[in-house]
Amino acid sequence: MPVQPYLFFEGQCEEALGFYKEALGAEVTALMRFRDNPDGLYGPPGSEDKVMHAEMRIGDARVLASDGGCTEAPGFTGFGLAVTLPDEATVDRHFAALAEGGVVRMPPGRTFFSPRFGVVVDRFGVQWMLMVAG
Repeated sequence: MPVQPYLFFEGQCEEALGFYKEALGAEVTALMRFRDNPDGLYGPPGSEDKVMHAEMRIGDARVLASDGGCTEAPGFTGFGLAVTLPDEATVDRHFAALAEGGVVRMPPGRTFFSPRFGVVVDRFGVQWMLMVAG
């Protein structure tokens, strides 16, 4: 029974998908705009071109995304996405990309559980924990 994170970017989904493609090598595997809804129902007024639903692959993980209510105020609190990477150089490369325009909470370094671990909140407010398996 897989559990997939579903991120609501409140109007910035398409920009976020492009950012994760560059920063993490994410691949967008599905995208539906509000105007594409076969029931003819749209989201908030003016949201016809916004993302109703998208799916991206990051490594072996599937992450779902949407513009949600298009409020322009995403609120990602109380969780983080953990990514285990093969080596320290890969952690550093992805960490630097995610940190662009974001906030570094813990720069990559050695911990008791990993030779390389760091925490960053990206420019969209999503917290990422990158590590090499200990």
